[in-house]
Amino acid sequence: MSAAPLQAAETRGSLASYLALTKPRILPLVIFTALPVMGMATGGWPAAPIMGITLLGIAVAAAAANTLNMYVERDRDALMERTRTRPLPTATIGARSALAFGLALSVLSTGILYAAGGLPAAGLGVASILFYVFVYTIWLKPRSVYNAVIGGAAGAAAPLIADAAVNGSVGVPGLLLFAIVFIWQPPHVWAIALYRRDDYAAAGIPMMPAAIGPERTRWRMLWYTLGLVVVSLLPVPLGLLGPIYGVAALALNAWFVWAGVRLIRERSDEAARRVFFTSLGYLFLLYLAMIADLLLA
Repeated sequence: MSAAPLQAAETRGSLASYLALTKPRILPLVIFTALPVMGMATGGWPAAPIMGITLLGIAVAAAAANTLNMYVERDRDALMERTRTRPLPTATIGARSALAFGLALSVLSTGILYAAGGLPAAGLGVASILFYVFVYTIWLKPRSVYNAVIGGAAGAAAPLIADAAVNGSVGVPGLLLFAIVFIWQPPHVWAIALYRRDDYAAAGIPMMPAAIGPERTRWRMLWYTLGLVVVSLLPVPLGLLGPIYGVAALALNAWFVWAGVRLIRERSDEAARRVFFTSLGYLFLLYLAMIADLLLA
């Protein structure tokens, strides 16, 4: 192979590795959770450029937080089967390069969000990155079994940022959509913890199944899922969304709750995996129903 194609192949590999640091598979879901609040916060959709810049800023902020998370957790990631092939454990990218990349993304996202929505949006973007890195990754995750509960605030920040960007402040729509993701996250994460128990134990990360046992964790997941039913239906009586969303939310909640019930009945890793994938489908379809309601109402 000549030098030029070899350099091109190395460049593609390097770019792919940097992209992997951002956890690109979860970024579309982060963007998706921010989208409906833009229609709910203003009573109508804002201008397309504002929406596009805001969503870009949110995506870059999430990418920055994920990159810095991987930098901090590079040693623990090397101990876990599901994370040992990430760029830092495999030394595809150096730690300093990853840190510089994460910091650059943080600065870039702050600038984009400031351009989109001023200081409130930019400030929330910075706060979400700092919370995810310092409160969740550095403090909570290696010390507390409640890491998925408290740390869920970082993963749920996108609606708050979007609300602030288009409305100047965070109102009921942003808080409500934040609450949905916040309550959704513990059963989603604990499902992974159930079928990846040995992985977390190897890395020394305290998770709920190890602390209170798998059975009590399964029941706790169900209680959170039932609480999610109530919170996810609130947009209808509050007048933020209509019957299209209401019917879809009822069906999706029944699906998610049934997955939790099956987990308690079957007590298997396969059932836990089913809850994990159901939770992803649930959140995506719930926010899609919000968008459909706003567009069709």
